[in-house]
Amino acid sequence: MNIIQCRMCRKPFDSIGGKICHECLQKIDKDFVKVRDYIYEHKRTDVDTVSEETEVDKAVILYLIKEGRIELGGGSGGGVLVCEVCRKPISSGRMCPQCMDKLSSTMQKSIGIEKSAGGDKAKRSATDPKSTKGMHTRPFDK
Repeated sequence: MNIIQCRMCRKPFDSIGGKICHECLQKIDKDFVKVRDYIYEHKRTDVDTVSEETEVDKAVILYLIKEGRIELGGGSGGGVLVCEVCRKPISSGRMCPQCMDKLSSTMQKSIGIEKSAGGDKAKRSATDPKSTKGMHTRPFDK
């Protein structure tokens, strides 16, 4: 049992991994529908306008943008969010596509996956227990 404080309402709750309580998540989902519908009808808008027109808290709208559930301003982001690595303006999420690619390639290198023209392939040795070499041998023959 892991009791933590909800990031939205600050009430303690029993968490199974999330940082927002069940009640706030339900409210965010309802607010998401309002915001999504408003943005669909008003393509070029900003956070303040969306907040005023939908009566959804600005923090909730920013949360939805960071989670990648919505984008504002036709993909430009309107300068609301910046990449956490290089500080370039982004439309949603936490990192720009270039920084995401760098992170992805760094992680792939660290676990031994090499990019090739034919796609991703694992670079493993014959002694690696996950190696596919010898897969068709019959080790239990006597």
